[in-house]
Amino acid sequence: MDITHLRKLLNGTLLYVEEAQIDKVKCCFEFLKGYSKDKIIYGINTGFGPMAQYRIADEKLNDLQYNIIRSHSCGMGQPLSEIYVKAAMIARLQTFVQGKSGVHPDVVRLLVEFINRGIYPYIPEHGSVGASGDLVQLSHLALALIGEGEVFYKGEKRSTAEVLRENDLQPLHMYIREGLAVVNGTAVMTGIGMVNLIQARNLLEHAVRASVMLNEIASSYDDFMAAELNDVKHHYGQRHIAAQMRELSKDSRRLLKREEKLYHKQEETVFQHKVQPYYSLRCVPQILGPILDTILNSEKVLEAELNSVDDNPIVDPDTEFVYHGGNFHGDYVSLEMDKLKIATTRLSMLVERQLNYLFNERINGMLPPFLNTEVLGLNYGMQALQFTATSTTAECQTLSMPMYVHSISCNNDNQDIVSMGTNSALLTRKVIENAFQVLSIGHIALAQAVDCLGIYEELSTGSKALYDEIRTITPTIKEDLPMYKDMSAVMDYLKNKELNIL
Repeated sequence: MDITHLRKLLNGTLLYVEEAQIDKVKCCFEFLKGYSKDKIIYGINTGFGPMAQYRIADEKLNDLQYNIIRSHSCGMGQPLSEIYVKAAMIARLQTFVQGKSGVHPDVVRLLVEFINRGIYPYIPEHGSVGASGDLVQLSHLALALIGEGEVFYKGEKRSTAEVLRENDLQPLHMYIREGLAVVNGTAVMTGIGMVNLIQARNLLEHAVRASVMLNEIASSYDDFMAAELNDVKHHYGQRHIAAQMRELSKDSRRLLKREEKLYHKQEETVFQHKVQPYYSLRCVPQILGPILDTILNSEKVLEAELNSVDDNPIVDPDTEFVYHGGNFHGDYVSLEMDKLKIATTRLSMLVERQLNYLFNERINGMLPPFLNTEVLGLNYGMQALQFTATSTTAECQTLSMPMYVHSISCNNDNQDIVSMGTNSALLTRKVIENAFQVLSIGHIALAQAVDCLGIYEELSTGSKALYDEIRTITPTIKEDLPMYKDMSAVMDYLKNKELNIL
């Protein structure tokens, strides 16, 4: 499964599991059922974690699987939104359909029903240290599968047992190791991470389009995005961003040609128009290029994790062996989320500086202070909106501290080095949300600047479309009015508008 397929599933496409995959799951289950009868296998007839040294009596094996679920359903904080829970369930399903976990096919079937019917287990944000996977959060998922706890269904938080009865579904029964298998993996951090990547790419595409419009407003010389300039840097991201900026601006009447303005005899000794614009305008390919490369690499890594078997132990019917190890460890996800978090913060910093360019008349030399179209001193234009953008960007900078290096030993030192992958994914989610807030203010400012200069007809087709989109949501700012609703509406629009330009 790739990120495109996952996006379709998250947007409502029904999920189907082929019978061949069910057969593979059944084959693995039947192998483990026979293989485990006279052997000591972790989590089947032993305790969990540091309790693995204790053998469990045969008559208590079923209780063992329920105990791991109930005892670890101890998360706290706000519940994860439905999209992240759905992504986590899909990620858990991806492990099971590969037939390396020894679970009964009923686990697969019930997960598919939950996903397709929109039954979302109540999963609190906090509890995972990201090794032995997302034990706490996945226990809340497992709790719903066994018919206990609570779920969100049709927008309401309800008793799981009640929702299962309403949907004529039976709770999951424990066979051999279903309890451990459901809770023991990286599904939550991977699910959150995949959603983060979808949103980060969308965020980047909007930032590219906004940067084109900004350079049109500033009447920048267009050679900063030239192929001849950018292609001598051997980075895919920079080259691709520059190419897309050229495409978006190809019919602009605002961008200047250096050869027409400067590459002939000049009488001026002080140039009124900047020979080279500020870095936040001129260096967009060099700044957004690494962000694109980071997103693409993170997509590759998280797609690999999504399609991996992240269970422990691994049950292999082909070699007729059960392997004990640490595939539940979330280091890959944690590191990529830290990278994505830093890259997204960098994007918000760029947008905030671009905003400052538009607001500061001493820098841009052509626009009224804070894009104020009314009486200076009496009216304030967009002055206060910059406070929100600046403070939000500052929070992103603080949140960018890596989680990957913040391992704390726990679990009686059994888990002596952990990934903190889910924390990293959650912080990245917050940074992306913040960046959308900053970007929404930036978009309002771009439309306002166009109105201040009266240059709509000179813009490229793409920038005209962007202006029209913003103006369907919020009008030109004249008299001072509360802007928070308009800002939120623009942000919601950007989050839901997919450009597909990169």
